[in-house]
Amino acid sequence: MACGATRRGEAGFTLVELMVVLVILGLAAAAVVLAMPAPGGSLETEAERLAARAKAARDEAIVEARPAALAVGQGGYTLSRRTGGAWQVVAHQDWVEGTRAEAAGTFEGQTRFDATGAADPLNVTLRRGNRAVAVIIGNDGTVRVER
Repeated sequence: MACGATRRGEAGFTLVELMVVLVILGLAAAAVVLAMPAPGGSLETEAERLAARAKAARDEAIVEARPAALAVGQGGYTLSRRTGGAWQVVAHQDWVEGTRAEAAGTFEGQTRFDATGAADPLNVTLRRGNRAVAVIIGNDGTVRVER
């Protein structure tokens, strides 16, 4: 074979093929970034988490046959249980930055679950920016999230 002659079927990629691969990688990266959740989670996720913790407190009150309480404030929420005649804090969770809570109910921002699962009604509205999600605890102990 002569020097400088090209071989037929030489291995390698053309510039067009490389550009197509880069475009596909760019589109895939953009899709991943858009699908990623917001830092700290969405407002809906925070409301669902609060509702799940309230349901767990209700279930614990029923199973252990002793009262449990959920207190909601501007900084977050606290779960407590009645032990030996006194309330004992079980867990505290701060709100994600930028979340505001407004609570309305029989007791200022607090509900208590008794051994039957019944509760003091409580409506908690979580706000972040112009969005709002409500967590509603009924007097029968049901907990639901309204968007």
